[in-house]
Amino acid sequence: MYESSGMYSEFFFYINLGGIPMTKVSYITKEGLEKLKENLEHLINVERPVISKLIAEARDKGDLTENAEYEAAKEAQGMLEMKIVKLQDAIARARIIDGSRIDTERIQVLNKVKIRNMQNNMTMEYTIVPDNEADLKQGKIAVSTPIAKGLIGKKVGDRVEIKVPSGIMPFEIVEISL
Repeated sequence: MYESSGMYSEFFFYINLGGIPMTKVSYITKEGLEKLKENLEHLINVERPVISKLIAEARDKGDLTENAEYEAAKEAQGMLEMKIVKLQDAIARARIIDGSRIDTERIQVLNKVKIRNMQNNMTMEYTIVPDNEADLKQGKIAVSTPIAKGLIGKKVGDRVEIKVPSGIMPFEIVEISL
């Protein structure tokens, strides 16, 4: 079943796997998927051996029942393994967004959008990206943010009022590009 309140406003859908619990599929850019894979590789090939070494060193110190170093290393190992499983799951659920199918008629994920704040006449430029690729310093806002949700599906010249934490802000869509 596909859930959506707009073309890309909900950035995921669910697949029923015949009796197997529903699996959340998430869309991601090719670059985003590469970052996830690099992070997973680092955790497995760099951080896991470091923690294994710490556990071995703590174990060599003798009695494990009152060994705080051993307990701390085991806890760190558990946290690391949890991160690894989470990343493996995210990679398994990831589907790459086909950028060739993105147009600039209406705002959608991966569009660069120039908007004008109608209260103070300032213009801002954002690229709407999947949640896990958001980086405000680079002008990338998550599709789940109030601004992105308010812009999805709109076209150049449209005026929108978007509820943000500081109140309702009026914007005009100035430009949509890739």
